[in-house]
Amino acid sequence: MRRFLYALLALILVGGVGIWAVTRPSPLPADALAGLNGDPGRGARVFWAGGCASCHAAPEAVGDERLKLGGGLRLSSPFGTFVAPNISPDPENGIGGWSALDLANAMQRGLSPDGRHYYPAFPYTAYANASLQDIVDLKAFLDTLPPVATPSQSHEIGFPFNIRRLIGGWKVLNADKGFVLSTPADVQIARGRYLAEALGHCGECHTPRGPLGGLRRDAWLAGAPLPTGKGRTPNITPGGLDWSATDIAYYLETGFTPQFDSAGGEMASVVANMAHLPAEDRAAIAAYLKAVPAIE
Repeated sequence: MRRFLYALLALILVGGVGIWAVTRPSPLPADALAGLNGDPGRGARVFWAGGCASCHAAPEAVGDERLKLGGGLRLSSPFGTFVAPNISPDPENGIGGWSALDLANAMQRGLSPDGRHYYPAFPYTAYANASLQDIVDLKAFLDTLPPVATPSQSHEIGFPFNIRRLIGGWKVLNADKGFVLSTPADVQIARGRYLAEALGHCGECHTPRGPLGGLRRDAWLAGAPLPTGKGRTPNITPGGLDWSATDIAYYLETGFTPQFDSAGGEMASVVANMAHLPAEDRAAIAAYLKAVPAIE
């Protein structure tokens, strides 16, 4: 019995060490951004493509108010309620004290400056496909925005999901998967893939999730239940959306559908972002959506 207990204890210790190793934070190398300089003009384009204002501006904000990124949007999920943080350049309550590398670690590795795992309500599994140059440019643009002194609010997450170290295991299963659509030969579709899969993170809303909250890449953009449990996002593959590429690009610019309806809910905010992009970017997203595999 004593030998059995020793063996059991050893097994528990080995398992614990293994779990600790698997879930450890893995930041970018310290020199990952060497030679990169930020351009706020290019960063503005990344900002709108990435949908930053949709979560981090005050709910219902319009116009220039969407550039005040004090956070506060509440995101309901089966795991609890997540609250978008302040990412304004305020040095105390926002990210004014962050370096570009801090932002890159947040967006590509899901890590805070002090090494804690971020919850994947922040779509870093998509942003992981963004270029480091775009992230550096985004940081340069964010630094030009108005500081907001509002403190970030705490998430409302119960046990065991409030144990952040466990998110490291979730990342092993769900992060660093790369692009879904194979590398297209068409330059326009390739640009659309980057905008939709990396910066625009369309899959976060339009793709169903598995039991642990990871995106089901086999049902990419096929529509999904809303996190609140009421309603669904639509299937936007060619198997569910029969709009032309011109129709899609026009919708992303104006919010008007071919049926003379208009975007509502969270999609209205997405359109408000996309309207800031050049026409060729909206056309590229439309071309990408016509190229993804059709799911009926």
